[in-house]
Amino acid sequence: MPKFIFLLLFITTTLAAQTKMSTIEANALKEKVKTYASTINTISSDFTQYKHLDFLANDIVTSGKMAFKTPNMVKWEYSKPFKYSVVFKNQSLYINDNGNKNTIDIGSSEQFKQLNKLIINSVKGDMFDTNEFSINYYKKGKNSEVHFNPRDEKFKTFIKVFHITFNTKGDVIEVKMIEPSDDYTTIIFNNRTINTPLADEIFAN
Repeated sequence: MPKFIFLLLFITTTLAAQTKMSTIEANALKEKVKTYASTINTISSDFTQYKHLDFLANDIVTSGKMAFKTPNMVKWEYSKPFKYSVVFKNQSLYINDNGNKNTIDIGSSEQFKQLNKLIINSVKGDMFDTNEFSINYYKKGKNSEVHFNPRDEKFKTFIKVFHITFNTKGDVIEVKMIEPSDDYTTIIFNNRTINTPLADEIFAN
């Protein structure tokens, strides 16, 4: 295939894959997601995480399970290729690195508090605060992708932009965090269940 035809097909496919929403479509998506997120009390999900670093030929792939319980408990439990867990709870960050435990007080750090809030809201999908973000809405096949650009200058030093992909129901199926260096982390959720009872012991540190 001639190179210019291949390039044309690539550009056409890329444009078709992501089209900017109209204001009406964006408002409808926002209301759907906010309404759906307001019903969420717990989330359980498998996840696969891809960490892209520019100097590596291949992404670093890890996987595990995520659990969320209102109002502010989130657990990321990695099982492959290593065992590692992170729990956000009561303004603290609890880390368990294969039995080696550490606790970080995030209540005294404005950046950590912002990060904790960002993680909770991104898991639920409700990040539509225009005071904190400039927001752009896109259609991505049958799904929707929303780009959240932080307005806070300090916060932008470690997160350049946040992408969240929603399915037709308004549930989060993918999160992408892009750093100022353009390295990024993509988390894809599978087997995601909503409002299944979760014991507090799951979030024990």
